[in-house]
Amino acid sequence: MRYLNNVNAENQAASEELYPSARRAWAVTLLLTIAFVFSFIDRQILNLLVGPIQEDFGLSDTQVSLLQGFAFVSTYVLFSIPIGRLVDTRRRMSILAGGIAFWSLATIACGAAKSFGGLFIARAGVGMGEATLTPASWSLLADYFPPKRRLLPFSIFLTGPYLGAGIAMILGAFVMDALLAHDDLRLPFLGSVAAWQVTFMVVAVPGLLLSVIVFFLREPARKGLATATPVAAPLHEIVSWVRQNGRIYTALMLGIPCVTLVLYGLQAWIPTYLLRVQGMSLIDAGTQYGAIALVGGSLGVLSGPVLGNFLWRKGYYDFQLRVAMISLILIVPFLAGLASAATPNTALFCIAVVSFLVPLPLALVATCIQSVTPNQMRGVLVGTHVVTVNVIGLALGPTLVAFSTDYIFADRQAVGHSLALVGTLACVIGLILIGRALRPLSDMLKSQEGANAT
Repeated sequence: MRYLNNVNAENQAASEELYPSARRAWAVTLLLTIAFVFSFIDRQILNLLVGPIQEDFGLSDTQVSLLQGFAFVSTYVLFSIPIGRLVDTRRRMSILAGGIAFWSLATIACGAAKSFGGLFIARAGVGMGEATLTPASWSLLADYFPPKRRLLPFSIFLTGPYLGAGIAMILGAFVMDALLAHDDLRLPFLGSVAAWQVTFMVVAVPGLLLSVIVFFLREPARKGLATATPVAAPLHEIVSWVRQNGRIYTALMLGIPCVTLVLYGLQAWIPTYLLRVQGMSLIDAGTQYGAIALVGGSLGVLSGPVLGNFLWRKGYYDFQLRVAMISLILIVPFLAGLASAATPNTALFCIAVVSFLVPLPLALVATCIQSVTPNQMRGVLVGTHVVTVNVIGLALGPTLVAFSTDYIFADRQAVGHSLALVGTLACVIGLILIGRALRPLSDMLKSQEGANAT
């Protein structure tokens, strides 16, 4: 009850506490969004380079999926909750700056890899660095904006993955196309290198400059603290809070990751699907899917709050999770269309619709976690959310699609069928878990509103 009162107290005090100026808050939002963009460029560039990496290292689809998912997620998961704990008590700008520098250097190391093992280790380094981003950024945004003004900055921040994935495809395609014109690429200390290796290095360099800028940003004061100094809540109290609100956190920690499973499965294998199944060239696949990811994904993130506000005005207090259910229902027929697409244009249309629908609820989910979670638990529970999203979404998504292609259909041309099968199952599970949380979420938010009114 102490923490429920603290959540209500934060909302009541929002207008009384001094938040940073709007100009400063939006400038930091822009920088955090750029950091998110860079993180996804470094994370997703591998998906465009599957073909040449497979050719050089002789890898199967399942082996590639381990690089896309497990190698990255193994460290991302391992460090997300401990870093979330640090975020609750330490200077967040320093944590984030160190993470950006680390993942940028690890991406450069991906380009220096000479074997599957070396690339696996470097990808694990990327995951370790990126584990700092979400807990630190979400905590910072919650202290730059009062509760009623958080939805738009969170929405803009969450365009980062789609801008990053799109830029990674477009930039990567052009860099690869330019580098392939050179027969003998050589670098100091590394000697002869392939075009895909140089591509990793080129996209990673800007992150090093960004890390310096972030380090010198001023830290905002923490809002809604239960104590005068930022002391993280004891773990037993966090566990007790989650148990009291079990259906809500089950939806946030297990149901929403089913949405991201569809997302990461698409991002990992759509470039290969377009090249292998639809017969597109690398430059066409990279630029066209990149444009879809950039525009469709960003519009989806920004449209989610519009739909959410519409539902809220209609009296749905559970609008954050209700939007997720709408998204999951609409995704299924277009995944089926992807499996049966006879032409590249049909395939690209289905990809565009799914790319719009998948991120529709994600900004709402981010603000939902802030609304139902006390300040001194946010770092840990956001870190936990990051863990489950990435274990279920990023580790399982690409690998389940690859496993389906290699072992269920046993046909390299069945990538579209695998995307449809895995995605549909994820949508059904997500609908069940999220649906169970609608009433408890509505009751909690109504209770908060009643407490604020008094």
